[in-house]
Amino acid sequence: MRPGKIHIAKKEEIPVNAGTLSGVLSFVKQMNAFSGTRQTAGGMGVNALAAREAQELVRQESAAIAAGLKRQDAGLLDELIVRYQHRLMRYLLYLTGNREQAEDLFQEVWMRVLVRGGQFQGTARFDTWLFTVARNLLIDLRRKRTTVSLEEMFESAGEDDRAMTVEIEAEGPSPFDQYASVEDRERLARALMTMDTLHREVLVLRFQEDMALEEIAAVTRAPLSTVKSRLYRGLAQMKPKMAAAMGTSR
Repeated sequence: MRPGKIHIAKKEEIPVNAGTLSGVLSFVKQMNAFSGTRQTAGGMGVNALAAREAQELVRQESAAIAAGLKRQDAGLLDELIVRYQHRLMRYLLYLTGNREQAEDLFQEVWMRVLVRGGQFQGTARFDTWLFTVARNLLIDLRRKRTTVSLEEMFESAGEDDRAMTVEIEAEGPSPFDQYASVEDRERLARALMTMDTLHREVLVLRFQEDMALEEIAAVTRAPLSTVKSRLYRGLAQMKPKMAAAMGTSR
């Protein structure tokens, strides 16, 4: 079966980059102590137990999604669209910098999930697999239009790589949104969109999508060391931009 066009519900106009940037702010303050690894609760006890329980819940959910996709459960697909549509659209907007292209890819991604969902094995989180599908579709699209290498494809900055405003649902204010003014968010949005795609993508996946470095490596198909390098360099690029954005608004 082929679903009709998927529409993103409850849209409102916000800057594409006005996501959870509080993590970037916090991380920038700790740049000198950056180790390239995700911060975790130290020691054993309650935190370790809670982490193990959370990991088990994620594992069970991934296994259930994998089983449902293999059955081609239409109800499950609807639930996944509702749950991930806004995150997927936001990621595509960051990746392409072009709203029309992002919307076309959005439809194609869910068609790919419908047709090839059985390929999801449940060994990783579903969002990791979903974003990998989205990224691969974009790569396929751009390969048809150009002969440049993959690195050149994502590092090149063009007219479509500019700051932009799009319609996307605000799923509740982030910690950053609660204290930052609209003017601050717009400055941060413009700053992030001036970065090259490779570094911007890693920052988005790490701080907006809360992915571990290993998960980002899986999505981008890059070595973990490369992901760490892109994150470090992206944060280094953002540090003066963030300081200027926040300082001029006070």
